[in-house]
Amino acid sequence: MGVSARLRTKLQLLEPELRGATAYMWRPEGLLPRYRSYLCTMHAVIRASVPLMELALRRTYEAPGDPLSEPLAAYLAEHIQEEQGHDAWLLEDLLVAGALPGDALDPLPPPDVAALVGPQYYWIEHHHPVALLGYIAVLEGYAPAPGLTDRIAGTTGLPAAALRTVREHAALDTDHLDELHALLDRLPLTRDQEAALAVSALHSLDALTRLFVRLGRSAPAPSLRGAGPTPPTGVTR
Repeated sequence: MGVSARLRTKLQLLEPELRGATAYMWRPEGLLPRYRSYLCTMHAVIRASVPLMELALRRTYEAPGDPLSEPLAAYLAEHIQEEQGHDAWLLEDLLVAGALPGDALDPLPPPDVAALVGPQYYWIEHHHPVALLGYIAVLEGYAPAPGLTDRIAGTTGLPAAALRTVREHAALDTDHLDELHALLDRLPLTRDQEAALAVSALHSLDALTRLFVRLGRSAPAPSLRGAGPTPPTGVTR
């Protein structure tokens, strides 16, 4: 069993909780305001993706004798280019969904976002940048399901322009995950480095589950500000 397979086996232990949280979050009742809250929360997460990878890339350059440095730097440099601008997609979706970009940009990011993203900064700075691959494995591995876009649109009446982030990540992240698994299986990881990777991934999956639980409780959503289409008054199917 390779590194990627061992990591997937560990993550499967926490999957039932995540599946339950996401199923409840995407339930039809009250989905439109909850979807706006989802966009705001995911913007707070995704806007950290490129800065995290840039920090990890700098740390790999500072350790030229590390056998992980060259392959890790090559992966990060490519993935940074692939992830550029995805936070802007969320702001565009939010506008079409009937809110304003400021609803995502202005508030303090929620504590559950900090609990998901924050440890990666610490582990990159104070342990090893390879830990970030566990976080990436979770974000890429638990991307939106292919049918979610149609489900949201059918329930809320939102147009396709409000669903770009969900649609694009459902299409892109499978290939990205395959690339990451291939990298994990060829990196010369020590036992301690593989353990750090697993700790990062397991923490990330647990934190992501907690984030979705909070969203499923229908936290207050951004109010309609006159931007985007008028939302439907009820469920369309």
